[in-house]
Amino acid sequence: MKTITIPLEDYNKMKEASEVDEELVNKIKRSLENIKEGKIKEWVDN
Repeated sequence: MKTITIPLEDYNKMKEASEVDEELVNKIKRSLENIKEGKIKEWVDN
């Protein structure tokens, strides 16, 4: 395995970005499950 060295600040930014992406993926999965179960509302554009 190869390793690289990066500043801690860059590492923390990358780690935070991956956690945010994980949250987004989970929200999308729940939304798709709701759609499959018919738990949707008509979109009303005001």
